[in-house]
Amino acid sequence: MPEPIAPLPVTEPPPPNLEFKALLLMGFMLLLILGSAWYVLYARGAFEATQELVLVAEDSEGVVVGMDLTFSGFPIGRVRRIELADDGKARIVIDVPSKDARWLRTSSVFTLVRGLVGNTNIRAYSGVLADPPLPDGAVRTVLAGDTNAEIPKVVAASKELLENLNNLTSENSALAVTLANAKLATEKLSGPRGALAVLTGNDADAQKIVLLLERTNTLLARLDGLTQKADGLVGKADTQVFGDKGLLPASQAAIAQVNALLGDARNSLKKVDAVLLEAQGVGANVREGTAELGALRAEAESSLRKLEGLINDINRKWPFARDTELKLP
Repeated sequence: MPEPIAPLPVTEPPPPNLEFKALLLMGFMLLLILGSAWYVLYARGAFEATQELVLVAEDSEGVVVGMDLTFSGFPIGRVRRIELADDGKARIVIDVPSKDARWLRTSSVFTLVRGLVGNTNIRAYSGVLADPPLPDGAVRTVLAGDTNAEIPKVVAASKELLENLNNLTSENSALAVTLANAKLATEKLSGPRGALAVLTGNDADAQKIVLLLERTNTLLARLDGLTQKADGLVGKADTQVFGDKGLLPASQAAIAQVNALLGDARNSLKKVDAVLLEAQGVGANVREGTAELGALRAEAESSLRKLEGLINDINRKWPFARDTELKLP
């Protein structure tokens, strides 16, 4: 029995204006792509006014196109291209937007720092913002710093430091000798002589210093006793000389007596002069005047003897000059 024949599918007619819609969709997609590209270019500053900055480095290792130039941690420029100069150095051309170019001055310093894990940064430092602005197309030498290049130096310095530490901590090192001497000095300080043993270096010299100090104390004690005795002697001498019954008041009294006797002698001599004048004027009474003159003379001699005895008494009490000669006026 023959199989039944399947009916043919019914095809629907195509929608109208299909080609136009396809073209419109393609145009929209193209417009969307162009708009995205324009936005990306605009976001990256392709249409922004910029000025050119050229940094010269020994090599451009780690630097790629599109890398940022940072100032205080903020991007202010972007690497546009990298080229090799005629002198073999790398020229890094950077576009800096005009609105950010105010941070770059003629005194600005540019550094190229390569990190330990391979990241590279280009930084700008402007210490004096009052300096003139950096002109367009300026060429500056970049200061490069490679952390990886410093690792061998750090390792060498660490090795040298460890060797120095080993030398310091060895048994025959100066530090060990110093510590041993410090220990010995500490032991001497805690000994019977104390600091004297440390200063002198041995017990014998320390014992000599102790004996010297003891003798000095004994001598000072003796000097103190002598000083007290001298003070007593001075006090006694002061009492004997300047006291109520001392030599000075007695001498003063004797001097007062001497002055009185000298006054009597002076009066007697005046009387003698008067008698002599009377004797010269009166010739008739010469014998009588002579008798009176003899009496007065005897009286003057008596006064002089009294004065001589008083002077001898003063000489016995006070060490005056032994010149006992009396000169009459």
